[in-house]
Amino acid sequence: MTLISTRTRTGWEAVIGLEVHAQLLTRSKMFCGCPAAYVQGEPNTRVCPVCLGMPGVLPVINRQAVEFVMMTGLALNCTIASYTQFDRKNYPYPDLMKGYQISQYDSPIASNGWLDLDVDGERRRVGITRVHLEEDVAKLQHVRDGSGEAYSLVDVNRAGVPLMETVSEPDMRSAEEARQYLLAFRSILQYLGVSTADMEKGAFRCDANVSVRPVGSTELTSKVEVKNMNSFRAVFNALEYEVERQVALLEDGGRVVQETRGWSEDRSATVSQRTKEYAHDYRYFPEPDLPPLAISREWVEDVRARLPELASARRDRFVDDYGLSLYDASQLTASRDMADFFEDALAAGSPKGDARQARAKAVANWLTGEATRLLNADGIDIAEVKVTPQALAELVALTEGGTVGSTQAKVVFEEMFRTGASPQQIVREKGLAQISDADSVAPSVEQALADNPQAVQDYLGGKETAVRFLVGQVMRLTRGRANPGLVATLLEERLAEMKQK
Repeated sequence: MTLISTRTRTGWEAVIGLEVHAQLLTRSKMFCGCPAAYVQGEPNTRVCPVCLGMPGVLPVINRQAVEFVMMTGLALNCTIASYTQFDRKNYPYPDLMKGYQISQYDSPIASNGWLDLDVDGERRRVGITRVHLEEDVAKLQHVRDGSGEAYSLVDVNRAGVPLMETVSEPDMRSAEEARQYLLAFRSILQYLGVSTADMEKGAFRCDANVSVRPVGSTELTSKVEVKNMNSFRAVFNALEYEVERQVALLEDGGRVVQETRGWSEDRSATVSQRTKEYAHDYRYFPEPDLPPLAISREWVEDVRARLPELASARRDRFVDDYGLSLYDASQLTASRDMADFFEDALAAGSPKGDARQARAKAVANWLTGEATRLLNADGIDIAEVKVTPQALAELVALTEGGTVGSTQAKVVFEEMFRTGASPQQIVREKGLAQISDADSVAPSVEQALADNPQAVQDYLGGKETAVRFLVGQVMRLTRGRANPGLVATLLEERLAEMKQK
């Protein structure tokens, strides 16, 4: 079987739906009072009889978790149910302490919503089938002893952590659309403050349902569930591979078997894991230890009133209020922490009118340029940097006032990033202040003219662009500290004098 690149594949389209699990940022677990921050604890120390599934224990619903799901549902344009209930999802697995998981089956908290995406300049709408609440399971650690014998350890700390599952409609038609969906959804969760949505730490997990069909067909064919994707890159690569695999299989006269496959990073391929389960395999029935939950309209409206400004609205406001380009505004608002840093830095300077828009552009340039470069190099988030918004505003003001030039400002910013020192302190200690005194710059101007007679002759012969080369030579002699505008003025004055002789 030969795999075909999706860039050259014709006559077929992908049909992709995503199931996303997000751990919720509550203080306690879903059905007991144990701390939900399980990572910080030693194995099996943040547990109780409820977590362990001991006989006779009774779960209690976490109200904050319910509200977080309501907030997410409202942000996704869903209808919030007036009646919901929890169910038992039965399956035997070592990480499931009770032999069943408390989840929701036919009465989710939120349903029938949508999420709009911008993909390659086009607006795409992905339907949201449901958003429901359940509990996370324990965590298995597979190890080998000194003799090579394999065994597994169970850490129950994670069992019972509130877990929100969001199921999309099969409306995505490419791996890139799926990636954009996940990025947009993660942004919503982070803006709402309901989850860290950190994929690498397991707080944001994605399973995909993938099938292919002839272009123009509306029929849904056999789907394959793809698991074990722990990064946005892995999701993209796994979906690209699976779509190609199914197309090649069908074009070779085979058929797609409904199954669960896992993404193997080492092999860059999906591999068969097991036959796909159906709902009846889990033998769902209402959780007898939890009463149905009534959600009043007053409660819904109270939650709605507490929703923060989301990324899309904030992006549009940045364009309207600060005069930023759509690209810059999108870059800044993709992360709530980055957007907050931007506005805090802008507020620290408090410029007015046109100066405010110029300052906004300058701050945006620093954040989307040097700051992003250094963040990516260190693998950290803007919330972890030593630079404060006030310090960035100070650096921008020093640049605007001519105290430091653009080249030296980058040196200052990198030192701020590494040490957290103030820009004025760095400029003073490293001697990076821009030279704006004509008498101090004049000797370097004379030396540049003397060292570059050909450039001087070119200028005198009518090639006025030669002055730019000479400016560069003066900047080199002054190690970038001379005021470029002053350098250009002094050079033009001396060259004009030479031309008159």
